[in-house]
Amino acid sequence: MQTLQFEEALFSPAFGIDMSQPIVSGGHSQISAAWGSVPVGGQTVPHKHDETEAFVILSGQGEIITDGQCLSVSTGTLVIFEPFESHVLRNIGDQPLQFTDFYWRDATQSQHAAQNNADTRLQDRPIFVFSTPPTPNGDLHLGHLSGPYLGADVMTRFLRATGKEAYHLTGSDDYQSYVIGRARQENSTPQEVASRYATEIKATLDMMDIHLDQYTITSDDQSYESGLQDFFSRLVTGGLSQKKYPALFDSVNGNYLYEVDVHGHCPTCNSASNGNICEECGEPNTCVEFIAPRSRLSEETPRRGEAIRYSLCLSDFKSTILSHQQRAKISPRLQQLTENVLSRPDFNIPITHPAEWGISPREEMVDKQVIWVWPEMAYGFLHGIAEIGKRIGRDWQANKPQADWKIIHFFGYDNSFYHSILYPALYSLAFPEWQCDIDYNDNEFYLLDGLKFSTSRRHAIWGKDILTPETVDAVRFYLAWTRGEQKRTNFTLNDFHRCVDDVLVGQWQHWLSDLGLRIEEDFSNLTPDAGSWTPTHVAYYTGLENRLRSLRNLYSADGFSLNRVVDKLNALVSDAIKLAAANQRIRCNSEVRDQYRTSVALELATAQLLASVTAPLLPRFSDRLFKALGGAGIGHWPERVSLVASGLSIELANCTFFKPVAKKSVVATSHTEETNNV
Repeated sequence: MQTLQFEEALFSPAFGIDMSQPIVSGGHSQISAAWGSVPVGGQTVPHKHDETEAFVILSGQGEIITDGQCLSVSTGTLVIFEPFESHVLRNIGDQPLQFTDFYWRDATQSQHAAQNNADTRLQDRPIFVFSTPPTPNGDLHLGHLSGPYLGADVMTRFLRATGKEAYHLTGSDDYQSYVIGRARQENSTPQEVASRYATEIKATLDMMDIHLDQYTITSDDQSYESGLQDFFSRLVTGGLSQKKYPALFDSVNGNYLYEVDVHGHCPTCNSASNGNICEECGEPNTCVEFIAPRSRLSEETPRRGEAIRYSLCLSDFKSTILSHQQRAKISPRLQQLTENVLSRPDFNIPITHPAEWGISPREEMVDKQVIWVWPEMAYGFLHGIAEIGKRIGRDWQANKPQADWKIIHFFGYDNSFYHSILYPALYSLAFPEWQCDIDYNDNEFYLLDGLKFSTSRRHAIWGKDILTPETVDAVRFYLAWTRGEQKRTNFTLNDFHRCVDDVLVGQWQHWLSDLGLRIEEDFSNLTPDAGSWTPTHVAYYTGLENRLRSLRNLYSADGFSLNRVVDKLNALVSDAIKLAAANQRIRCNSEVRDQYRTSVALELATAQLLASVTAPLLPRFSDRLFKALGGAGIGHWPERVSLVASGLSIELANCTFFKPVAKKSVVATSHTEETNNV
């Protein structure tokens, strides 16, 4: 027998509170026990374990915060957490919250929980998938499309197929300073530029089969301005204040400089950069730190001075940001970026800028200023949720975010600072009782022939240059396979055409057509029933189940990777081709006709599975393949592999799913706008 006495002298820091060292009981289960104390107003840091864990509340009042839920606890409450279930224990009473903690490992239970973790943490919650609102200073090229927009679309489609309530939201980020730069180039107005390209961008997204549940045009939405001003006033109430800090001004006309109007070299990595963010290392700046800055208004060295702006000291929010990220799905690169940024002492970042284009706060200011468009975007996400709520009759309000909202962000790495560091700080300031629950999916730059997509160098392929109803699935397939997930990747027209010719036509189309011909010749275009099963057939069928399980994981919010999804889809087709080749030898052998029927039935099961698992990525292909197999799309993710019902009419033989893309129809074209900030 072992005992653990409740004594404060045994405490040491753990999980953000004081806890005793654990003791372990004997026996098979190896149960560990400890006890802890949460101070008044305190809470544990968000955490999760591979063990099953149980809290017994000994005294005090508190709340347990898990994925989308907040539960009250008090003396005598027993709470059991499954493996990998995120949890926070918060003290909301007027005395220390004391509890006993029991935990143990069960390998079977842990494995089951791990397989279902993505479903569990999203279950019974509205899920809002955001792709970064693009800057309407130009249309979208393949670099843009391969990143946030394709990723968010595929994930939303998958979530819906698995029974989740999911919505895809984005919009036109009209008040970017880059819109002003484009207007100067065109001798136009920012409003005219924003309106024209917002329409162009939406048309390109439609051509790419990217479905949107909300597309907010910020300069056109009637309720957007007042909602943003309300949000800003909340920030001021929370402590945001006007401060005087160094700033840059054009040495010729005296204009305040930020973002598009100033460039130089990043003070962190020394790369060429525009103001306020470095695309290479992702670190923010306030422009005054630039190495060799130049004004784009005059190309002269700027004058250094001071400006009074609303500013936020990010250093004050370090624990808030880190605590939020411990609850989030976040990449190691973003974690390191956070460490780099938050290690700066007293890092103050302006939230407003002297400018004409944008929305001004209601608060009295020294001179004309607008809310900086990047902090503005934090409100824009909440506004989009509220707009969906209005349409479908849900009580979702931008000024009352709810605990069960699950938010998933897709963005380019150069926007990482805003999404994963700045926004959690702003949300905690505006809504101190709301613990936002956000997953982050960042992508790296997608290159064209080894160089960044660039319109100024006539180095871009725009969505409308390549997208047609006949090519959209091929484009989605290739971009998914080659998009930058862990590192920068490269698009070339030759590789794209080779992918279509060799993979989609040479393998996918060839196998499906050949299968259709064999069914036409051997079974009169009717689905054969499976006959005799060999050990090889059973192993193949088991392999299909494994492929299905793996693809579910790679589409999921936990393991999302379109690169690997396409790898698995190609492997699925490759396995079917090998099965067909092996059984071609017995096609005309009447003695083993029953075994041949089983092989063909398994190929059809593979085709049916392919139609199901390509639906989030290749919706047109999926729909056509289902129809060729004698039925409509199932509309949901399959729980298991099943054979195609026997006797159905099959129309694969003459069905064209993919064909070569005419090389002369795809050319690199150019426009003159700056690169969109996505």
